[in-house]
Amino acid sequence: MTARTRKSFANLREFYAFYLGEHGNRTCRRLHFCGTALAIAGAAGAAIAGRWWPIAAGILCAYALAWVGHFFFERNSPATFRYPLRSLACDFLLFRDMLTGRIAL
Repeated sequence: MTARTRKSFANLREFYAFYLGEHGNRTCRRLHFCGTALAIAGAAGAAIAGRWWPIAAGILCAYALAWVGHFFFERNSPATFRYPLRSLACDFLLFRDMLTGRIAL
């Protein structure tokens, strides 16, 4: 699929199957896992400290790690460029599935 091609998906479950196909490389998945953990930590840090910058730092780190995973290991374009909200939701689903062992770390 090229960067300009948009496929339609009936629901998030269908999109998640596509998303997992775009994340077949283990290193890419691990970088996503670390990035999502940093984003969650940033949100928690912001809530505790009462400051906004930990959220921004967490998001910046999450995207940087994910994009390194895609460009250097997966060698594809991040799905977030085409499907930003669904990709964000699936980042958390992937994190959950890796945390619970459904997908290997």
